[in-house]
Amino acid sequence: MKHSGARPAAAFALLILLAAWSAEAQTLAVFTKSSGNPVARGTRAGAAAMAKVHGASIVHFIPTSADNVGEQAGLVEEAIKSKPDAIVLVPVDVAAMVPSAHKINAAAIPLVNVGDRLTGGDAVAFVGTDDYGIARDTARTLLKAMGGKGNVVVLEGPENIPSALGRLRGFKDALKEFPDVKVVLSKSALYTRPAASDLLKSLLRANPAPQIDGVLAANDAMAFGAIEAFKQAKQKVPPVVGINAGKEAIDLIKSGEMLASGDFSGFVEGCLGVEIALRALKNSPVPKEVMVRTEVVDKTNYQTYEVPLDQRRCPTLESMTVK
Repeated sequence: MKHSGARPAAAFALLILLAAWSAEAQTLAVFTKSSGNPVARGTRAGAAAMAKVHGASIVHFIPTSADNVGEQAGLVEEAIKSKPDAIVLVPVDVAAMVPSAHKINAAAIPLVNVGDRLTGGDAVAFVGTDDYGIARDTARTLLKAMGGKGNVVVLEGPENIPSALGRLRGFKDALKEFPDVKVVLSKSALYTRPAASDLLKSLLRANPAPQIDGVLAANDAMAFGAIEAFKQAKQKVPPVVGINAGKEAIDLIKSGEMLASGDFSGFVEGCLGVEIALRALKNSPVPKEVMVRTEVVDKTNYQTYEVPLDQRRCPTLESMTVK
């Protein structure tokens, strides 16, 4: 992949060059979601860390707006023209980005699909996290903390995002194990903090307002919104859990304001996506699918997660796969 000076992508996206171009180093193009997405930040950090270990170069292609298919598709076309050795792709839409995957295949560039599974195209491997499993385990943590009884609010993700569907299934199956827990509200807050805050504020203003003994959020942003709503209503914050285990969640767990967060590790996905791409370029055997090991982060184990992303070390492929 050759550097050709200024790129015409300013109107398209932010491109971050993380390693010097060289004729010898293998160069990977890494596509993630918008810069504000916490999982995407982790993926980029993991990709950079693994590339550094192997002396590879990385170019990050980042949409300027969230989940913009046209933007990401345009960036894929630009990357193909620059001829990277391999592409690591987190699709902003698993169906709409299939034509871009086909273009990558037609250009004979190895493709590693990370995060959300494409519905088509030919990828060397898929690297993901078990949304269902981590959601089920995170929900169990909350429901046990509630003593197996009481009222819970479920904050769902968007219906058109695969991770949200898997997490909702995990929540529902965990709830079946606790028949004395009643769901007083289960609704999408679009994976966003403001929407979750607004939902909880409306519920707390209801007359009569229901007793809320726990909040089960499908990502950390919605958990934060729920916590804010209770604080603004000057009510005691009940146990709240989320998913992502980002820095803000870890800080809240440490302070006791949040019960737990499921570790959906974009960092590890980025590490493994790059490792698999580099192995494939050497014609070394690679798994067709890798589901990353996860855990629920709470006050007993949060210390490991306090290490900043740019200081973390990538795990090996073997240590982080589910067997």
